[in-house]
Amino acid sequence: MNLKEGAILYARIDYKVEGKNETEKDAMDSMEYLQQVARERVLLAGVFGDMEMGSVDGAMLLFEAADLEEAEKIACNDPIIQRGFYKCEIHKWNLMLSSEGSRE
Repeated sequence: MNLKEGAILYARIDYKVEGKNETEKDAMDSMEYLQQVARERVLLAGVFGDMEMGSVDGAMLLFEAADLEEAEKIACNDPIIQRGFYKCEIHKWNLMLSSEGSRE
């Protein structure tokens, strides 16, 4: 991954919708969608919570997009969002510092 200081990414922060529990198929559909997006652009994704204990209550993605409109389209086309298991916020994220390449 080659991200330089000054790069603009978009952050999608997901919040679990109370009372809605996705199935393994929903999670796999989301993972397949995100893998497809990751083949086309920089994408980092992770969850908040303890996966070993099965207590995930949110997630965050950082990804490239041409602009906010494209970022919203990418974010909202994820099956986990479309199916209402998570709501999300999209934020423009400006890379100010990168440690890439500075470690021996």
